[in-house]
Amino acid sequence: MCAVSGHGDAANLVYLGLYALQHRGQESAGIAAFDGREIQAHRAMGHVADIFDREVLQRLPGSLAVGHVRYATAGESSLANAQPLVARTHRGPVALAHNGNLVNARRLRQGLEAEGAIFQSTADSEVFVHLLARSRRASLEEALLETLGAVAGAYALVVACGERLFAARDPHGFRPLALGRLDGAWVVASESCAFDLLGAQLVREVAPGEVVELAGEGGRVLRPGTPDGWAQCVFEHVYFARPDSLVFGEWVAVVRERMGMRLAEEHPAAADVVVAVPDSGVPAALGFARRAGLPFVLGLVRNHYVGRTFIEPRQSIRHFGVKVKLNAVRALVDGKRVVLVDDSIVRGTTSKKIVAMLKGAGATAVHLRISSPPTRHPCYYGIDTPKRRELIAASASVEEICSFVGADSLGYLSEEGMLACFSAGAGRFCTACFSGRYPVLDEEGPGILAKEER
Repeated sequence: MCAVSGHGDAANLVYLGLYALQHRGQESAGIAAFDGREIQAHRAMGHVADIFDREVLQRLPGSLAVGHVRYATAGESSLANAQPLVARTHRGPVALAHNGNLVNARRLRQGLEAEGAIFQSTADSEVFVHLLARSRRASLEEALLETLGAVAGAYALVVACGERLFAARDPHGFRPLALGRLDGAWVVASESCAFDLLGAQLVREVAPGEVVELAGEGGRVLRPGTPDGWAQCVFEHVYFARPDSLVFGEWVAVVRERMGMRLAEEHPAAADVVVAVPDSGVPAALGFARRAGLPFVLGLVRNHYVGRTFIEPRQSIRHFGVKVKLNAVRALVDGKRVVLVDDSIVRGTTSKKIVAMLKGAGATAVHLRISSPPTRHPCYYGIDTPKRRELIAASASVEEICSFVGADSLGYLSEEGMLACFSAGAGRFCTACFSGRYPVLDEEGPGILAKEER
């Protein structure tokens, strides 16, 4: 998500920011702008470039705008769940964008509906809007703090109420959120790469637990950050964030390269070349090659013009789903023993097809190396992982996974090795998808673990 306050071209800037953040969600996108009286919004299914053009952006005037790109982690993929969420309240028009998942959303929603609240979506984010609108606190600041005190789980949040803009992170800091400045205006974004495109200067990251109002030269802290109990999502660095972003105080590309170097130490292989699964596997593959003293080659080429959906011409074309996105470079892998580096294995089906593709191009051996531990547990904090029974590592050993994908050997980076790649302490990160240690659960109701895991 991205927001701008104090700039006459706010919606256009948010559009560019969302363009840089497209990797964080491809299902829908939206921008809401405050024109001095009302909040005008435009939301649609699809990619940013397909939704917004000059005509649409001209209908979003004002010096304050909030934008969001979404992929479903709570609530179905539909226009009703597209963000920002917009509502008219007694406190004024509200636009809200949320990244993360609330573990007590179901219980809160049931209570609100019992009191007469009418929900327009199935997204957990709408809980924020109802709690804020129903708060009886005297001021908007007090109502916002009361709302945040009622929810549990993961949230990076931006809220526009009239001409005021607020930003907040949950006390554990699961999801990233950064503050920047551009020509005297405030800019908020999920990742710093958005600031680079806008020409904005990164000021700092919003601290875990912090709530700020973005107005004036220094902004105003409504609730200071909490230095303890952090649970920053390690998967942001493993896969989700862009490599050119600064996330949780660490450059993503640097951390991923360290992961590759550590992986080479933990699981060396007798090989001739190192090949990455593009794009997220590239930094780790470079690190592996550097530490192993092996050449890095572009043995897999990705088709960057493939959208999320495509029409298969015939069912008889095997592996079409992977082959339309990736192709092996025979000249670089034929007759070679290959180390194939990827960031993770989820179900194993994609890895199986890529290994077969490389061997079909003449690779004499494929040693699969994964720059993270086995993914054994679902995420409940904003990463859309499958149910546990669909995760291959939840029920299969490393040897069984290796056999299934057809690799000659398989090695995962250890949890200890992964966390050693960060400058910050290991205790600052959530590793629930690997370890099953969930930092936050809803202790007052059925909560997230009511979902089917097995």
